[in-house]
Order: sequence, then C-alpha cells, then structure tokens
Amino acid sequence: MATDYDSPRKTDDDLGEDSLQELQARRADKSSGTIDIDETDLAESLELPGADLSNEELSVRVLPRQADEFTCSRCFLVHHRSQLATERNGQMICRECAA
Repeated sequence: MATDYDSPRKTDDDLGEDSLQELQARRADKSSGTIDIDETDLAESLELPGADLSNEELSVRVLPRQADEFTCSRCFLVHHRSQLATERNGQMICRECAA
C-alpha cells in the first residue's frame, strides 16, 4: 500500500476521535477496490511444461554476436567481454562457469 508522506499526520487524539462507523466505511472502501479474477481465465493464461506450442508463432529479433561479445565454451551463452574469466586453447570461459 502506498504511503503519502506529504499528507498531514494524525496525532493520537485524532485517531481516537474516529467513530466506529467511519472505520468500517474505510474498511469497506478498501475491499471494494479489489478486482474479481475469474479462475478459469487465469488457468487459460498459464502454459504448462510440455504444452503443444506448434501453432504459436514467435517474433523475436535475433542479433548476431557483437565484436565485444564471446560465446562461452561450457554454457554456450553469449556474454560481454567483461564476463570473460579465462581463455584456454581458444576456448573462452565465462566467470559463472569458471567459478
């Protein structure tokens, strides 16, 4: 819940003056802001591992490896040169794999 630090603060005397009806009305206002989520809609948006995605089309822009990047010979991920830990016999190894 967000707090407005610029708003005037209530003293203990002000808090004691709130009536029971005002407090109940505030509680009802807070709960009325919640959104009802249909569980079936939520379940339809979840994708299970091994689901058939053959009819799905992905549009991802793939960039070639840049001049300041290398491919780790152990994990085969492309990293920035700052992540290079060692290079043995032309085999580049990232910091994560070298650890």
